[in-house]
Amino acid sequence: MAPLQQVDALENSQYGPHPSVIQLAKPYIFEQNLQECLAATKVTETKEDNIRLQGVTWIDSTRKAMLLPVRTYNTAVVYYHRFRLAHADLEYGFIDAAASALFTACKIEDTLKKSKDILCTAHNLKLTPAEQVSSDDPIFEGPSRIIAGTERLMLEASGFDFRNRYPQKLLLKLAKHYHVDRETVGKTAYNMLLDLYRTFAPLKQTTPTMAIACVELSGRMFDKGIPELEGGKGYKKWRITRLEVMETLLDLLDLYTHHRASTIVGQEHPLEAFISIRIALNQEASANKYPRYTGNAKKNPTTNGVKTTNGIKDPKGKKPLTSPREDILKGSMSPITAASTPTTSAQARPEAKDTTIRFMLDLDRARDEKAIVAEFFKLEEEEYEIEVERERRRV
Repeated sequence: MAPLQQVDALENSQYGPHPSVIQLAKPYIFEQNLQECLAATKVTETKEDNIRLQGVTWIDSTRKAMLLPVRTYNTAVVYYHRFRLAHADLEYGFIDAAASALFTACKIEDTLKKSKDILCTAHNLKLTPAEQVSSDDPIFEGPSRIIAGTERLMLEASGFDFRNRYPQKLLLKLAKHYHVDRETVGKTAYNMLLDLYRTFAPLKQTTPTMAIACVELSGRMFDKGIPELEGGKGYKKWRITRLEVMETLLDLLDLYTHHRASTIVGQEHPLEAFISIRIALNQEASANKYPRYTGNAKKNPTTNGVKTTNGIKDPKGKKPLTSPREDILKGSMSPITAASTPTTSAQARPEAKDTTIRFMLDLDRARDEKAIVAEFFKLEEEEYEIEVERERRRV
């Protein structure tokens, strides 16, 4: 029976244990990938906006009541956004997801709080001092267990990437460098940065982009524009372009135009002020032919009138050339990918059910490891020709 088992193994292409699945962390996501993830979760745009704003508002009000620093708020909101991109809204309640994100952020930022303390604080915000309860109340037992279970999914959705960003530090330095008024422009820019986390901009943009966009928009609100920022001076130093800053500005203005009641700065200024700034930015974008979102790529881009794949084509004109990054990521789905379904990593990838998912941050290391492991899973065949003498038949 042993030879039969070997034959079956060869036919099924199973050569020993699976080498595990590598999942690379993605610190930034393009807008088109965000829209594809939201489309996979099958949620309408209006419902998505409401759930996103309600969850971030819950995190902000709870962390203020618990006197948590702003860095915990930044991390919690980013984890909340990433979790919602990987899981459909029908699988959980937004309060459970927001509480789990805040609980996970407290651990990461070393501002430890118990899950029951977070739930108790949020619960007491709705009650009078005489009706408030303690964290030992039995009503928090069930939600506390839900938070503990959701924490693992929260970390998987983020790819176990703990490289968080805190743009508030850079914003304060920029405000001091450009000598803006502290009580008006400076304070408004800081609040705008808090409002910016109610959008998906923290998943798309770098720290300098977010800080510069908030300082510029705040200056425009008080008719104290900063020509150096508006003209793009110093962008090369931060390795950013006007396209990313423009996208962030328009994301903020969309928030203030359609959801003023859910923001901090939106309630302090009239709607006409945001619309006038939006018109000026639209004119600038039209004059310079800026796209609404950066990173947009057509499926069949053209180069000098010739259709190509990624601008490169095989000399024979048949097989497109792909980069090493694409070769590694081919067949490797992350919770945040264009075609991902609103399920966990193991559910979205059938091959991951019977093996180990390993989360890595370094792309070069993943590529080298894959090349080394592939050598041991190669199917090598050798052909031999042997001459055999045939016996003559006797008549």
